[in-house]
Amino acid sequence: MLTSEKGVVEEWLSEFKTLPETSIASYASGLKNKCSLVSALYEVIQEPHSELLEPACHQLFEFYRSNEKCLKTFTLQFLPELIWCYLSVSSSRDPQCCGCIEALLLSVYNLEIMDEQGHSKTLSFTIPSLSKPSVYHEPSTIGSMALTEGALSQHGLTRVVYSGPHPQREMLTAQNRFEVLSFLILCYNSVLNDMPAVSLRSLCQISSRLCVCGYPRQNARKYKGLKNRIPVSTDFMVQLLTGIYFSFYNGEWDAARRALDDVLYRAQLELFPEPLLVANAIKASLPQGALKGSKEGTKCIQVEITPTSSRISRNAVTSMSIRGHRWKRHEQSDTNNDSSDLADIVIPDISITNVSGERTGNGERGKSLAENDVQHMQAVQEISTEPRAEGKTVAEIKRQKSILEN
Repeated sequence: MLTSEKGVVEEWLSEFKTLPETSIASYASGLKNKCSLVSALYEVIQEPHSELLEPACHQLFEFYRSNEKCLKTFTLQFLPELIWCYLSVSSSRDPQCCGCIEALLLSVYNLEIMDEQGHSKTLSFTIPSLSKPSVYHEPSTIGSMALTEGALSQHGLTRVVYSGPHPQREMLTAQNRFEVLSFLILCYNSVLNDMPAVSLRSLCQISSRLCVCGYPRQNARKYKGLKNRIPVSTDFMVQLLTGIYFSFYNGEWDAARRALDDVLYRAQLELFPEPLLVANAIKASLPQGALKGSKEGTKCIQVEITPTSSRISRNAVTSMSIRGHRWKRHEQSDTNNDSSDLADIVIPDISITNVSGERTGNGERGKSLAENDVQHMQAVQEISTEPRAEGKTVAEIKRQKSILEN
């Protein structure tokens, strides 16, 4: 560790102790801009035998137990590196040198599982329903959802999952180690949006190291130092994948991609079903090209939302369709009335003989036939083209027909 970095940490330790109560809020809001302090603290944590490690862990705990959100977030950003240092030292032959890190992790865990009155807390998580639209999906895109009795009984119900109460721990053992660490990563994931890029990069790096240490892939990754295999649990790996997935869309594409491949590699070797499911789902949802996320501003996942107006079924029953259906029925009834009226019209037979049965000459017969045809066609055209609004009755039509016959 350089002398300049050591001086920055020592100044930070002494500055907070002499800080008045009224200046803590402004001091906490300016901590995230001290990049030199953050890098120096990472150097301290990575050196288990450093003389500044114990006072730094004590001050980080003082930050976390304060009421300032920025101070708690400042402590949580070092959580992945603290977990890696604890696990790497625990697997070595000198586990006593990480006592201050273990104390810090236990203190943060016990603070999170207890409320202000000292009772164990029960955390609740609401599972969203696929029957209701969100920024990630629309129910109409999933497929046809049959409105059965069972589906209607479940519609609108919110499913809540409870976690806890968690027991207090006085020390970390092989039996409860990953139960505590999984809960700590859960606390870290709850404030992922406030984590700086260096913390997300640290999370991806320690995920890769944990999953490949002691396996053949360690040589391919060129990770030096620890050669022992570190046991992990399925819940712990799933919590790591949550942070890795967030890192993809917040400027750490390369580190997150490497961490995802290593977690998937370890899950396949250990035959862990939950990490395999989550890792493969994340891998399948990634875009083809790398995302260049901005380092500043709001971090979010771009989602394309299709307009809901185009998804209305053409067969939907609306007020317009009801009126159109009524008009259609009215037109059909009018058409039926017209056809019934026209059915009563009897087209007269054209006779080529006189009433007495005497034959006429060819010229007279052609003349009378032509006159009758013209008169008959004119009468039919007048009847067929006459508007329905004048309301001519069937009797009047018959009267005109008899006049034409005479």
